[in-house]
Amino acid sequence: MGNKIKTHKGTKKRFRLTAKGKAMHRASGTSHLARGLSKKQRRNLRGTKAVATCMEKTIHAALNGNSY
Repeated sequence: MGNKIKTHKGTKKRFRLTAKGKAMHRASGTSHLARGLSKKQRRNLRGTKAVATCMEKTIHAALNGNSY
Protein backbone atom coordinates (compact mmCIF):
# COMPACT_ATOMS: atom_id res chain seq x y z
CA MET A 1 0.00 0.00 0.00
CA GLY A 2 1.31 3.44 -0.94
CA ASN A 3 1.29 6.44 1.32
CA LYS A 4 -1.47 9.00 1.01
CA ILE A 5 -0.42 12.40 -0.34
CA LYS A 6 -1.62 15.34 1.71
CA THR A 7 -3.33 18.31 0.10
CA HIS A 8 -1.26 21.51 0.21
CA LYS A 9 -3.34 23.78 2.44
CA GLY A 10 -2.03 27.07 1.03
CA THR A 11 -2.99 25.97 -2.47
CA LYS A 12 -6.40 24.81 -1.24
CA LYS A 13 -7.12 28.32 0.10
CA ARG A 14 -6.06 30.12 -3.09
CA PHE A 15 -7.20 27.96 -6.01
CA ARG A 16 -10.30 26.11 -7.13
CA LEU A 17 -10.69 23.62 -9.96
CA THR A 18 -13.54 23.88 -12.44
CA ALA A 19 -15.50 20.87 -13.70
CA LYS A 20 -13.21 20.67 -16.74
CA GLY A 21 -10.11 20.90 -14.56
CA LYS A 22 -9.05 24.52 -15.06
CA ALA A 23 -7.55 26.18 -12.00
CA MET A 24 -9.17 29.49 -11.04
CA HIS A 25 -7.79 32.13 -8.67
CA ARG A 26 -8.58 35.57 -7.32
CA ALA A 27 -6.65 38.41 -8.92
CA SER A 28 -3.91 40.00 -6.86
CA GLY A 29 -4.09 43.67 -5.96
CA THR A 30 -7.73 43.64 -4.85
CA SER A 31 -7.57 43.70 -1.07
CA HIS A 32 -6.51 47.29 -0.31
CA LEU A 33 -4.83 50.42 -1.72
CA ALA A 34 -6.90 50.04 -4.90
CA ARG A 35 -7.80 53.75 -5.06
CA GLY A 36 -4.54 54.41 -6.90
CA LEU A 37 -5.71 52.21 -9.77
CA SER A 38 -7.96 53.43 -12.55
CA LYS A 39 -11.60 52.37 -12.57
CA LYS A 40 -10.92 50.14 -15.55
CA GLN A 41 -8.10 48.35 -13.73
CA ARG A 42 -10.27 47.82 -10.64
CA ARG A 43 -13.14 46.53 -12.76
CA ASN A 44 -10.87 44.04 -14.52
CA LEU A 45 -9.62 42.68 -11.18
CA ARG A 46 -13.14 41.60 -10.15
CA GLY A 47 -14.14 37.95 -10.14
CA THR A 48 -11.84 34.99 -10.70
CA LYS A 49 -9.26 34.41 -13.40
CA ALA A 50 -7.90 31.23 -14.94
CA VAL A 51 -4.35 30.27 -14.00
CA ALA A 52 -1.68 30.15 -16.70
CA THR A 53 -1.58 26.71 -18.31
CA CYS A 54 2.08 26.21 -17.35
CA MET A 55 1.08 26.26 -13.64
CA GLU A 56 -1.97 23.98 -13.86
CA LYS A 57 -0.02 20.73 -13.52
CA THR A 58 1.63 21.96 -10.30
CA ILE A 59 -1.69 23.09 -8.82
CA HIS A 60 -3.38 19.79 -9.70
CA ALA A 61 -0.57 17.91 -7.95
CA ALA A 62 -0.87 20.09 -4.83
CA LEU A 63 -4.67 19.62 -4.72
CA ASN A 64 -4.56 15.91 -5.66
CA GLY A 65 -7.27 16.61 -8.23
CA ASN A 66 -9.78 17.71 -5.57
CA SER A 67 -11.72 20.87 -6.27
CA TYR A 68 -12.52 22.28 -2.76
